[in-house]
This record gives sequence, structure tokens and C-alpha cells, in this order.
Amino acid sequence: MKIGMIADDLTGANASGVRLSKQGFRTSTIMYSAGIPEESYDAIIMDTDSRYMEENRAKHRVQTALAELDSWEAEVLSKRMDSTLRGNVGAEIDTILQQKNNAVAVIAPSFPDSSRIVSGGYMLVENVALENTDVAADPVKPLTQSWVPGIIANQSNYKVDSIYLDDVLKSAEHATKVLTDKINNGARIICCDAVSNKDIETIAEAMKNIDGPFLFPVDPGPLTANYVKQLSHKKSPGKNPILAFVGSATAITGRQLEYVTEKMEVQVIHADAEMLASYTDTWVEEVERVTAQAGRQLHTSDILIITTHKPGFGLIDLKKQSSKEGYSEDALAKRIADGLGNIFRKILQDNNLPKTACFSSGGDVTASICAFARANGIELKDEVLPLAAFGQLTGGYFHGLPVITKGGMIGDDTAMYKSLKFLQSTLMNGGGINYDRESSNCYTNG
Repeated sequence: MKIGMIADDLTGANASGVRLSKQGFRTSTIMYSAGIPEESYDAIIMDTDSRYMEENRAKHRVQTALAELDSWEAEVLSKRMDSTLRGNVGAEIDTILQQKNNAVAVIAPSFPDSSRIVSGGYMLVENVALENTDVAADPVKPLTQSWVPGIIANQSNYKVDSIYLDDVLKSAEHATKVLTDKINNGARIICCDAVSNKDIETIAEAMKNIDGPFLFPVDPGPLTANYVKQLSHKKSPGKNPILAFVGSATAITGRQLEYVTEKMEVQVIHADAEMLASYTDTWVEEVERVTAQAGRQLHTSDILIITTHKPGFGLIDLKKQSSKEGYSEDALAKRIADGLGNIFRKILQDNNLPKTACFSSGGDVTASICAFARANGIELKDEVLPLAAFGQLTGGYFHGLPVITKGGMIGDDTAMYKSLKFLQSTLMNGGGINYDRESSNCYTNG
């Protein structure tokens, strides 16, 4: 995916570009009058240095930058704007709209991490109305109002509309409907409220959900970064499936699973812990059942979760099971983890998965996965969140497989969600494994 951005000053270009770099995109800022380099980049930010230029000169520079990005075959376009709306914002948006038939600009000036928010259309900077900040006294282009739609409408020749906070807060699905209605009513520029990073994520998801007109974000960085992330996950189902194995039976694990199923498109297979806590044929039968079900669901899943945690069911009685089986409680607990480890190996060996990655919750489950993979260990790469590590399996059947390991008691309700999002970005940017299914010799691809 090639990403093109047009920025009106260099520092802003760099600030927005680094957000793409952090997602794994190879990104370069290009000075005005310099051409796009021949070497391979995923994201190019063209700095027009036009913030304080006379309007016609600014429009010409944007037109030139857009032509270069079109020649480079950028698939995603973004217009970087100042977080306090300085510059030729409306005129530069108009230039893009003139060149892109039926395109729609989605504006979100909010930058919550820098105390810039928009509510009811009004821009606040550190809780002060924009017109009462130093921007109002800008010697070149002073701003005399705080209402974003009004500022843009005064600078643009296109129809401007707004999506206010009450619509953003409801849901991404609702925001999608509102955005669609605005577009169908002829709006070419749509200004959006946002007071938090979650609001910006909602706007980005709504943009991703719309097929038809060419949408491009106009923002100081956060919306573009979230929109690109959303687009990277909008792929054919099952292309790069993530396998998640969750063996912990804690309450926090239940809440994390619930959060993931609400926020992401996942499929969940419940493995029967009681059948796995056995040295009888029930262990083999349950491993085979779950593996077969996974094989049916795998290629229609972006994320497939296999878990022994089932809502509404308590812990199995290992003491009773121990008396019945004649094995210790510890041995039976390990048998459950080994069941998940065996399912993991069989899924990878039995199915054609060009790329995949694995999330594991629970120390015993992680150890079993490594054991059944015949891995020598895990090459550690990063910390996804405190006490959740990202790395790659070394040696064994699935050398190079990206994995995130997390303890069952670790993290808040969003921890599993954040881990799975991290793996999605890893796969999107070339991580994953390819392996010879006949020999099970694996090699790293990224």
C-alpha cells in the first residue's frame, strides 16, 4: 500500500510521517522541488512549504505535489493541516478536490495528545477557544473565529458539512451512516468533532467502511495514522489469519476476550477443558475436533481464537478429575495446555497458511506451544505492553513465526486487543512465515 501525503510545512510533515513509520511503513519526507526518490518507500510526504504563501502560489504547489504522488501511484492520499488551522487550508483542499473527481475531504483537526480538540464544531486549544489563543494574533494569517466549519467554508468553494460529537460517540457503524448521508447530500468537505483518540479511531473506521467516493483525511496526523491502519486491516478474509490461544481461566481473561469480540472481527472456538484434562481417548478426540473446526473456519477468519475459557462456566474440578484419571492435578492441568499446543501445531501443519502469527495467553500454554513447535526459543523483538513480549520462534517447525506472549493475569481489558492489533500490523508490513508443508521446513519472510 502506497501512502501519499501533502504537507504545508516541514516540521508538520515530519511529525505526521513518523506516525506512519511507527506502524512499519518506510517513510520519507520530500522537500519542495525535490523529486520522489527511486528507492522503495511505502509513504511519501511532499512538503510544499506553502503555509504562509499567497493563495495562488500555494494552490500551484499542491497541484504539483499531487501530480507527483499520482505519478508515483499513491493509493492513499492525505492532506496534512496545522493543528490550529493556520495556512491556506481551504484553498489547498479545493485544489485536491478539483483534481480528484468525486473525492471527499474528511477533516479532523483534533490532536488530543496535544490538547487540541473539537466539540460542536468549535476548536479548543488547551481548553481555550481557538480565537482566544496566540493564533488569533498571527501576523500573516490571523484567525478570528473558533468554529471549524465556518473557517473552512470561508476559504473553500465547495459544500462543507459537519459530523458532531453525538454521532461520533454512538458507534463506528452509526458514524458510517452519517458520513454516507453527508456525502449523498453533496458535501465535498466534512468536518468532524473529536475529543479523544477513540473518537478519531471511530472516524477512521467510518471512512474505511465506505466504498465509492475517494475519501482522504485532512488532519495534523492522528486521523491519517488511524485511517491507514484501518485500511491495512481491510483485506480479503483469512489472507493473513492470526491464531490466538487462550488457556487462562481468570476473570481478567474473560473480560479481555469479551473486549476483543466486541471490537474486532474474530471467530472463537471453545475447546472443552474437561476433555483435554485427560490421558484417555477424549484428549485425542477433542484435539481432532478443534483442529478440524479450525480448518473449516480458518480461511474465513482474520483472527481465530481457540480458548478453554467459556463464559458462564466455572473451573473444572481437577481434584475430581485426578481421582478419576489416576494422575495428579498438575499433570492434568499440563495436559490441557498440551492439548492447545498440539492443536496449534496441527493447524499450521494441516493448512495452507502463506503467512500467520500467534498470540498466546497463559504461561503453560506458551510453553506447550513452543514445545510442540520444537522451537529452541523465542528471539525477543519488542515489548507490546508491560509484561507482554513480541518476538519470533527460533528453530523447530515454525522458525520465524511472530508471536506475542502474555501472562493470563497481565494487562487491563484492552491488553489482548492491543496485542492482536500489533500482530495485524506485523503481518501487514511483511512479517509472518512461509513454510514447505511437505518438509515442514520454515523460513522467515520479513
